[in-house]
Amino acid sequence: MGRFYPCSVVPPSSSSWGQPGLQVLRCPQRAVSAFTCYLISNSSVLNVRFFRTTAVCKDDVITVKTPAFAESVTEGDVRWEKAVGDTVAEDEVVCEIETDKTSVQVPSPANGVIEALLVPDGGKVEGGTPLFTLRKTGAAPAKAKPAEAPAAAAPKAEPAVSAVPPPPAASIPTQMPPVPSPPQPLTSKPVSAVKPTAAPPVAEPGAVKGLRAEHREKMNRMRQRIAQRLKEAQNTCAMLTTFNEIDMSNIQDMRARHKEAFLKKHNLKLGFMSAFVKASAFALQEQPVVNAVIDDTTKEVVYRDYIDISVAVATPRGLVVPVIRNVETMNYADIERTISELGEKARKNELAIEDMDGGTFTISNGGVFGSLFGTPIINPPQSAILGMHAIVDRPVAVGGKVEIRPMMYVALTYDHRLIDGREAVTFLRKIKAAVEDPRVLLLDL
Repeated sequence: MGRFYPCSVVPPSSSSWGQPGLQVLRCPQRAVSAFTCYLISNSSVLNVRFFRTTAVCKDDVITVKTPAFAESVTEGDVRWEKAVGDTVAEDEVVCEIETDKTSVQVPSPANGVIEALLVPDGGKVEGGTPLFTLRKTGAAPAKAKPAEAPAAAAPKAEPAVSAVPPPPAASIPTQMPPVPSPPQPLTSKPVSAVKPTAAPPVAEPGAVKGLRAEHREKMNRMRQRIAQRLKEAQNTCAMLTTFNEIDMSNIQDMRARHKEAFLKKHNLKLGFMSAFVKASAFALQEQPVVNAVIDDTTKEVVYRDYIDISVAVATPRGLVVPVIRNVETMNYADIERTISELGEKARKNELAIEDMDGGTFTISNGGVFGSLFGTPIINPPQSAILGMHAIVDRPVAVGGKVEIRPMMYVALTYDHRLIDGREAVTFLRKIKAAVEDPRVLLLDL
């Protein structure tokens, strides 16, 4: 409701006596509506007019710019979701800016209509670059109601047939039927003039059937960056992989026994990734060289006192590695909560650059896709990566007997320029011990 302002008190006119009316005045910035009422006193009747004012938003045109990028990102490619003339609501995504690490969504700051796109689709932009102009409107665009289906037309009534009419009488022919012409005599041809009919073409043996088409698609910026970084890792690091296998019996039993209580208390599912993240943090504290990195510029080894573990997540756009920070201070619930939040953001394409910056060690779980064995590639500027694989029941020797156990192969790829084989094997055995028997973590063994 607007505010009411008494405007004037005037004697009633003969034309308006007993006929209160509504008058509306208009101005560029404010809508004014007036109504009339009558006050009757002992001496006279007064005409009192009250005015109600309401604000009307004047259409404004604003320019929306590219949001600021993180320090490690300088530019990105624009992919438009809307076109000129489209009506958008507040916070509706207008375009996405694809950077080296993630995609940044640019929403509309208000309800309005897109007037102009200032950057072509696929164009490169930096932070603060004008993207598009928006004409603001007062209300959100109303969704079109589905048109009601027209009522089915009533079928037309067919006239009833009273009786079948009798067949018409046969007409009497008035002309004679035509006389058939005699057949033409067959003409004989010499055998040499007769040409043989061409046989249909026979497919050659081994010929490929079906279409053999191909098409090309431009690599998106994220895929280009992934290819560049992996090639840099291959050209820079002296990568070597060592393997081991882990008996998952105890960790499966612990999960089956406590998953309901864990879910009830923390509202989180207890998975296997938290056990490997916690075991990796324990092993990194025991072998700090695996958590270090070579600075090729200064020819120094940088030892990091914190543990930030990157967890590889596959998305339709490519591989992303969000970071769990300060893992050494976390328990299982903290790790599971962080993994759940980062995984949800990755699936919704809402990861920020800050979520993926840094990282001192990476864990990649190819087992979710059924991978049995593999050699992961180091994620620069790190010095090692752990590869998890599928859990498979296999016969193993336990106490001199053959038993069927759930086993997992694990692989550690490390930079041999910095990490020796003894340190790498010791590190992987620490992870194996902590996963096979979580009491090792409690006893700090």
